[in-house]
Amino acid sequence: MKLLILLLALSMAITVTANPDLEKMVATERRFAERAAETSTKEAFLEFAAKDGVLFLPDRINAIEYWKGRGASTGLLSWAPNYADISANGLMGYTTGNWEFRPKGRDGEPEGFGEFITVWLRQPDGNYRFVVDIGIGHERPKVFSTELATVKDPSKDLNADRRSAADSANAFYASIYSIGLAKAYENFATSDVRGFREGMMPVIGRKDLVSVVKKEKARYDLAKRSSFFETADLAYNTNTYRKFLDGKIVEKGNTLQIWRLIDKKWRLVLDVFKPVP
Repeated sequence: MKLLILLLALSMAITVTANPDLEKMVATERRFAERAAETSTKEAFLEFAAKDGVLFLPDRINAIEYWKGRGASTGLLSWAPNYADISANGLMGYTTGNWEFRPKGRDGEPEGFGEFITVWLRQPDGNYRFVVDIGIGHERPKVFSTELATVKDPSKDLNADRRSAADSANAFYASIYSIGLAKAYENFATSDVRGFREGMMPVIGRKDLVSVVKKEKARYDLAKRSSFFETADLAYNTNTYRKFLDGKIVEKGNTLQIWRLIDKKWRLVLDVFKPVP
């Protein structure tokens, strides 16, 4: 995930060092990418995956089992985070950013491009390891972005009322079925939600994400069961979906949603739909 990773140090100090947990998590993501360049993608993933960490390639698979079964490769996967957030207790967070793939290694030209989303959990030893790694591919971006940003309002709602993100996620799923995905986004997503779709540049903002969905003129449904993890103010869930056009299934795949507690309401801040060919 990152080659060009040592830029904009001053900006990092401003946006990251105010939160030591966020700083450590982002530093872990950068070190993850550095290890891929120093050793290999395989060695890096084996080092930074949690025991139960999963990949979506495009279907769900245990990360360690997958990489242990892979042979050596001369290709270089590089990446860099450009957005990150973390829970108030520092237990769970996520990073997103650009990736590039050079089939011929460091000196070759990049031939694959896209975005990654990594969900991190702090382990008993205090280090962060990833529990979800998912991404999408798209055309070559104008800039390989390494400037890090985080939420506009860093204040945290500590959830004194103990509201469950699972309730909002389930209501979101029900809304998709009853009123459609576009309306569900209007009801549950933040104004600056980040949406990821295969073959597209990241869609930033609820208005643009709703517009993308409306243009598809498709219907979606998600499985009733999902994999879920939540802290007091940040949560994520993974699920499977089906996409319909004219009553026929035209696509199946996996989803990742990330939720943040804002003003006592769980809101959708990140959304990924990744198709399975």
